[in-house]
Amino acid sequence: MTMAPYSGWRHGWVFAAIWLFYLLDTIGQLLKQPNLPWRVTGLVAVVLFAGTYLFMVRLASMIRSAPNPPAGYTLRAGLGVAVMLALFGLQIPGAGAHALTCLVYIAAFGMISLPFAAAVPLAVLLGATAEILPAVVPGWADNGYGLAVLLGSLATWGFRLATLRQGRLVDAQQEIADLAVQNERARIAADLHDILGHSLTVVTVKAELAQRLLDVDLDRARRELADLESLARDALADVRSTAMGVRGISLPGEIAAAREALAAANVEAVLPGAADEIPSRNRELFAWTIREAVTNIVRHSRASHAAVHLSPTVVEILDDGTGGTTASADGQGLAGLRRRADALGAQLTVGRRSDQPGFRVRVEVPS
Repeated sequence: MTMAPYSGWRHGWVFAAIWLFYLLDTIGQLLKQPNLPWRVTGLVAVVLFAGTYLFMVRLASMIRSAPNPPAGYTLRAGLGVAVMLALFGLQIPGAGAHALTCLVYIAAFGMISLPFAAAVPLAVLLGATAEILPAVVPGWADNGYGLAVLLGSLATWGFRLATLRQGRLVDAQQEIADLAVQNERARIAADLHDILGHSLTVVTVKAELAQRLLDVDLDRARRELADLESLARDALADVRSTAMGVRGISLPGEIAAAREALAAANVEAVLPGAADEIPSRNRELFAWTIREAVTNIVRHSRASHAAVHLSPTVVEILDDGTGGTTASADGQGLAGLRRRADALGAQLTVGRRSDQPGFRVRVEVPS
């Protein structure tokens, strides 16, 4: 997983520049240096040190915020540390112990830029140097430079960890957003499959019926063709609303649609007259169940009778067909119905009837 750019890296050099005011102590000591060559050398070294430090921090900020840091970045950071150490050394003759301030900046830069395996030993070495030199060099006072190196290293280490975690959080949020988009696309695809599968099945059956009626009952053929137009418009409206994510499904509407579809397929149907006793939490699942089961009956069953039984916790669709059904292969529509049932903790049963020929689709929701 590639870490997303994080603005904390891009603007880290501004934060780093603020702390350069501690070099004013070194500059003040150099201005008091009576030896002109060492004074000039030290002042030039301080200016170059500050410029190199800001340049390297800026470079580190840009590279760290890039999606794919270039190869050789660790080598560049190591060269930056080496240059700053050399400039630190040029300040020592003129500034004495005051030049040890530079070690804080070097340790902080190393901790935020180098791999931890190199940054930690570097910080320890610089901290030890800041503690040992005042103790062994005559005239050098220990002004807490070792502690400053330690605190600076810990602070920048904490900042580095915080930005890394923030970057991972941004990655995780992006991954969640991408997953949500994929899930929504899958939901829309499943809904479109269910909607078009049912609607086009009924359209096909009515078209075949209208074609047969053209030579025997022209008025009824016209009615069937008018129904075809209405069904096509309803299907188009369903597709549009589903694509916009605002589609709903009505249990009474599915019962009425089932009655019309079964009648068009010459299937004698027993259907409930009302659905008032069905709890609202179960209505959508039951509506999808009726839609999918009736679509299978019309398409595959070759049934002459069908029945839909409703209770507050159960919907069951029975037929006496002898043909095949997508239930045997767990078709895409029934797979979507199974996902909906699982989401409510319901049990979906699909298969042949045990009491007589035919098929059963049953969904039972825990009471």
